[in-house]
Amino acid sequence: MFHRSLCLVQGRKIWLFLLVLIFVIIFSFFQYNYLKLKEDRDKLEARVSRLQSYYNLKENAKLQKKRSDYDEAQLIIYNRVPKTASTSFVNVAYDLCKKNGFNVLHLNVTGNLHFMSIADQARFIRNITKWTEKKPAIYHGHVAFIDFLKFGAREKPIYINLLRRPLDRLVSYYYFLRYGDNFRPHLIRRKHGDKMTFDECVQQKQSDCNPENMWLQIPFLCGHSAECWEPGSEWALEEAKRNLLSHYLVVGVTEQLTDFIAVLEATLPTFFRGAVEHFKSSKKGHLRKTNQKIEPNEETIRQIKSTVIWKMENELYEFALQQFQFLKKRMERNKDGDLVDKGQQFMYEKISPKKTHL
Repeated sequence: MFHRSLCLVQGRKIWLFLLVLIFVIIFSFFQYNYLKLKEDRDKLEARVSRLQSYYNLKENAKLQKKRSDYDEAQLIIYNRVPKTASTSFVNVAYDLCKKNGFNVLHLNVTGNLHFMSIADQARFIRNITKWTEKKPAIYHGHVAFIDFLKFGAREKPIYINLLRRPLDRLVSYYYFLRYGDNFRPHLIRRKHGDKMTFDECVQQKQSDCNPENMWLQIPFLCGHSAECWEPGSEWALEEAKRNLLSHYLVVGVTEQLTDFIAVLEATLPTFFRGAVEHFKSSKKGHLRKTNQKIEPNEETIRQIKSTVIWKMENELYEFALQQFQFLKKRMERNKDGDLVDKGQQFMYEKISPKKTHL
């Protein structure tokens, strides 16, 4: 009896031992596989990390190469005049910025003013010249020309702009304040509900159609001097012309917007590569079209064109158009009628001293 009990105890111990052994084997098996999976995962993560680093290096190299092409053209300022198709043009820049490797930033001046204090001008210049993370860049906003050299800035931006026939711009703005545009059609404008036509406004000599409201393109190119904002100032007109010639790379006209984009694509391809084709194919080509606009009658046109303000603003427009047409003469039209660059029209010769071979 005792012997039988001893055998049972020993048997139970053996079974317990076997169970523990099996448990240890199974546990070891799963632990081994877990560690193996963890090791494989770590290796995979390391490989992915190396591939990601390699990809990032390649992308950075591409971006650096692309950015190195900009050289001096690190900053472009488009101090856009209201109601000159500026929204249509700016949207081309926004659509191309990622693809072409540059930044686009809107300059919003408090109170929708068109000029800055001298302190804000200095801040703006310091900001954009030192903000290296956002270079190269196009800055755009409804603000008058700022002379960077006047503030001792080492870096001088490239200025571009668009002008429009002054009466067309005034009429467009008049109806825009009443009916809005197709860009934000549900926004209630300041003169919403006012059904007075531009002709009636001129007949009644209302303030909204005062010819002095045309005095905008001259001060935008003239700058921040007090005289620039004096309607009818001859000095302001001449200063605007001087700045156009000395500080603006290109000043196009609204009526030839596609050609303006083509000139920029030929001149600054790293910013505007593919701009013409994109503009022609994009649905954003004619943004901010005034919802309702009645063309003025002949008597209204005669009255407006007899004013000193119109004559001066139109003189600047015609001056800009003359310069723009001159630029276009050195280009040509392709089979689709698009303005294109002729390619390099110069070469180097008579190079001295000549390279010697050892």
